[in-house]
Amino acid sequence: MVQGGYGEKFSDRPIMTAQQYFLEQQRQHFPDASGEFSWLLSGITLATKMIQAKVRRAGLVDILGEQGAVNVQGEEQQKLDVYANRALLHCLGVRDSVGVLASEENEEPITVRSRSANAKYAIVFDPLDGSSNIDVNVSVGTIFSILRRPESAPTAADDGTSDVLQPGTTQVAAGYVVYGSSTILVYTTGQGVHGFTLDPSVGAYVLSHENIRIPERGKYYSVNEAYQDGFPPGYRDYLDRLRRKHYSSRYIGSLVADFHRTLLRGGVFLYPPTVDHPTGKLRLLYEANPIAFIAEQAGGSASNGTGRVMESVPSSIHQRTPLIVGGRAEMEEFARCVEAP
Repeated sequence: MVQGGYGEKFSDRPIMTAQQYFLEQQRQHFPDASGEFSWLLSGITLATKMIQAKVRRAGLVDILGEQGAVNVQGEEQQKLDVYANRALLHCLGVRDSVGVLASEENEEPITVRSRSANAKYAIVFDPLDGSSNIDVNVSVGTIFSILRRPESAPTAADDGTSDVLQPGTTQVAAGYVVYGSSTILVYTTGQGVHGFTLDPSVGAYVLSHENIRIPERGKYYSVNEAYQDGFPPGYRDYLDRLRRKHYSSRYIGSLVADFHRTLLRGGVFLYPPTVDHPTGKLRLLYEANPIAFIAEQAGGSASNGTGRVMESVPSSIHQRTPLIVGGRAEMEEFARCVEAP
């Protein structure tokens, strides 16, 4: 350790901010890149810093509670939902490389500069996952997925929908931010999974978890067991097997928080189909696909109950899907119970 000028101690390990890391990864893997992708990512980090500042003050300012409107999902909008959505739309909308934005809170995609040749990317996101839990101080988060727009020229009638209706296998980057006891950004560009913790004293995300690998076998399962009677038989059999192997139940109710624990500690997260929701409830484009991309890059896998989530071809921007995601051992056992013919 090195002593600082005011009694602080600094680690011998160099501090690496998210922006530095983005640029370093670009130099290593894409030396001919222009830097516009790193600039795009900086828009996400800026927006999430704005969001976490509001989350931190949620009990002190008039930002808690319902907005008084219903979003396209039929859910009551929270005030923080609206703020988070506006922050992301603003911070990403001014990036020249962004052509289309699609959010859980908006019925249709928003075309920013869809006819510009420089606007190479479309971004889909859930601005504040788990926001119904904010009033009781439970962790919430932001989830995002970045897609490269098709090279074919858009038609005059194109509203950007075709730019985002791509399978998860085409994602060029994905990530999430958890606003919890600390604020952490986890992301991948297909070169492993890396985590950055926000240091509020300097206002920067700092590399804290490099090359995250999900444990091959964990000891937790995460599912809303209140709906178990409505799960398909194979899912109920799978949960029984986990319990017989002495897995412990852990369920928060915020996708990013439940998955973040699964990523670091291992195990499996399930959001099965039910009698009332036979196609599942999580959104394919901006919840399941980015989580699946991260899981696969960390050595795990993700299923929709019949196959690989990221191979699903979406038909609408708010399409729903079941999601089962976890470590290798848990996912192999799941396949034996549910996916096997």
